[in-house]
Amino acid sequence: MADYIDIKAADGSGSFKAYVAKPEGGKGPAVVAIQEIFGVNGGMRQICDDLAKEGYIAICPDLFWRQEPGVDITDKSQEEWDKAFKLMQGFDLGKGVEDIKTTIDVVRGMDGSTGKVGAVGYCLGGLLAYLTAARTDADACVSYYGVNIHTFLKEAANIKKPLLMHIAEEDGFVDKDAQAKIHKGLDGVGQVSIHDYAGVDHAFARPDGVNWDGEAATLANTRTSAFFENHLKG
Repeated sequence: MADYIDIKAADGSGSFKAYVAKPEGGKGPAVVAIQEIFGVNGGMRQICDDLAKEGYIAICPDLFWRQEPGVDITDKSQEEWDKAFKLMQGFDLGKGVEDIKTTIDVVRGMDGSTGKVGAVGYCLGGLLAYLTAARTDADACVSYYGVNIHTFLKEAANIKKPLLMHIAEEDGFVDKDAQAKIHKGLDGVGQVSIHDYAGVDHAFARPDGVNWDGEAATLANTRTSAFFENHLKG
């Protein structure tokens, strides 16, 4: 079961849509899937559908709605990349986290929800997943190859619930220096677990992405599944 719902922004500035996929029977814990720079596209909807098959109510909010509602592009052309980077540059991170927090509140109270809510994000969403762990009451968060996390390490002190992170060692958007800073800042944080993936580039787990790596994606996704199973269903 999949559909779109409307969510009112907490600041009263309007409303945004979110894609929702529910498990068979309509009941379970929830996971907020946080978009990349390509909007709520086919890859993000597929991630939600897969989470629903695992027994979660999966929801992916449109975080670019303040700039352009309904962005749905891919990584297959330069024109789409140019648009994606323009959207990212104009994106308000603080407002984005607020919208994620609002989405968490909505899905936590949704019919069929157990009240447990996790979050998983990719690329820009990987940074937002980290900030979600630091700034919201999400029960468990997962970050895939988040960009610019090394500039927000002071927020690690606010992480009170489990955070799992996947880092691509050959990430073209997160260089070795940034990766070293992430490890230095987070390796000692009790709620944080980090896995590094050798030989793979940014977005190695993006469904149908240009940098897809089946072996690394399977390993990372298996770890994510076990993480959510433990912290959201356990």
